[in-house]
Amino acid sequence: MGKRVLVVDDEKLIVKGIRFSLEQDGMEVDCAYDGEEALAYAREKEYDMILLDVMLPKIEGFEVCQQIREFSNVPIVMLTAKGDDMDKILGLEYGADDYITKPFNILEVKARIKAIMRRTIKKENVNLPKTVENGDMRLDCESRRAYICGNEVNLTAKEFELLELLILNPNKVYSREDLLKLVWGADYPGDVRTVDVHIRRLREKIESSPSDPKYVHTKWGVGYYFKA
Repeated sequence: MGKRVLVVDDEKLIVKGIRFSLEQDGMEVDCAYDGEEALAYAREKEYDMILLDVMLPKIEGFEVCQQIREFSNVPIVMLTAKGDDMDKILGLEYGADDYITKPFNILEVKARIKAIMRRTIKKENVNLPKTVENGDMRLDCESRRAYICGNEVNLTAKEFELLELLILNPNKVYSREDLLKLVWGADYPGDVRTVDVHIRRLREKIESSPSDPKYVHTKWGVGYYFKA
């Protein structure tokens, strides 16, 4: 069965072009033209990817992304007409996994989608343990869920992948460049600030005191590690 993608944009010509191109590659595509419709689709169906425009009627894209993150860790790629770096980082703060700036080449969009899907498939096929436990933290690698003291922590796809990599290699220090390559892929066009944003968000969710972390530590001038 082909991969299922939700495309959300109020510019119908853009949606039509993306849909046609993805369907040519055998993907199943649903389309939404405002934030409310996007949320309805995301709650009703399971998707392998959501392409989400920032500027949407009824509910703006960042808010849609944030609400989706309350019930799903589906990869979300933001489509933004703004080139300002802060807008891109803001998208990551709300739980987006990636961003593409308009105007874009449809080949770039397809390449980005396929790269994320390849990494997802690769991770699913790797012979990882079903569960990982370290202290009071437990990761279920099959369902991709994290628990602290038995309570589930709602993580995005990238937050889980970061935590999974670090907890599987306790006390090993990874540079920001290494984490960007291992989690986002060598072809990811973003920079290391993406890692910092996700680490900060991860700490806010798993640490009782993010400024004095128990799990994910910083080796100043080097990178990040999970303390065994």
